[in-house]
Amino acid sequence: MLSSLLFAPSRRQDRSSFRGKPQAQNRGEQWLRTFQDNEKSIPTILTTSQKLSTGVDARNVRNIVLMRAINTMIEFKQIIGRGTRLFDGKDYFTIYDFVRAYEHFNDPEWDGEPMEPAEPNEPNPEPKPPPPTNGGPEPPLGAPKKIKIRLADGKERTIQNMMATSYWSPDGTPISANQMIEKLFGELPRFFKDEDELRRLWSKPDTRKALLQSLSEQGFGPEQLAEISRMINAENSDVFDVLAYIAFALAPITRSERVEARKSEIFTRYGGRLQSFLEFVLAQYVNQGVEELDQEKLGHLLELKYHTVNDAAEKLGGVPVIRDTFVGFQQYLYRQ
Repeated sequence: MLSSLLFAPSRRQDRSSFRGKPQAQNRGEQWLRTFQDNEKSIPTILTTSQKLSTGVDARNVRNIVLMRAINTMIEFKQIIGRGTRLFDGKDYFTIYDFVRAYEHFNDPEWDGEPMEPAEPNEPNPEPKPPPPTNGGPEPPLGAPKKIKIRLADGKERTIQNMMATSYWSPDGTPISANQMIEKLFGELPRFFKDEDELRRLWSKPDTRKALLQSLSEQGFGPEQLAEISRMINAENSDVFDVLAYIAFALAPITRSERVEARKSEIFTRYGGRLQSFLEFVLAQYVNQGVEELDQEKLGHLLELKYHTVNDAAEKLGGVPVIRDTFVGFQQYLYRQ
């Protein structure tokens, strides 16, 4: 699917802000997930005002359409960054700038003259792989290289060498992958002092949301945290594992591994019908991510499984019971 993002001047035209009634919000989120799925044929155009300037990993975006004023260099670069994702068969993307935003954000080091393409070399015979070394076989050709960085705690973190990716600090200056990791490491002690405090914050939807908001204000929003998860090969892990790895060098586990390790204790604390609901919630968590555990998602989850909130309340013992269960089980999910 060849996709386009249109940044509109008014939230009335925004199909991704998801404000208003819960039903409209759920539909909007579903359209966004479909837009990110390159196997789907529609939608091919998504209109937004603010939301999609960051935090959306849609790799086959071919067109960025600017139809609203852009106020900062950071926002301008983040919006343009929606088109820079790599995808098979994607060699370029096109910016349609109807508001002449580029005139206000000239940065010669960032948007200078394009480099001349390299002349193709004559085809060479397929190189033979080098013989194994004494330390074991060499990694396969084309495998992502890994590098180690030592942070101020004296411990090393292993990250993938993301040679084709650029990162931007909150003030709009380019930084390397190492610098991005080091900056996050330096910021995290402001929000939690040790692993136990991080687990306490992460185990409750309201404190988890507040922590993520604080990180976003420091330049580590959903997109940046997703990039870091790719750097440390933790794309199928919880954001908790990303933060714990950077802060305390704790090895990440996948969301599936976390569920398998904690499911037994969770189910011993809740009855049969609530167990069925929690099993559905955990499956959504494994497939979609920690966002499925936000309190704002509860109504959507109930409608997905039971069609209506009223039907869910009748089967599970009432809305207060459902809400307490949804919030309460998360402390056991993140228990050490």
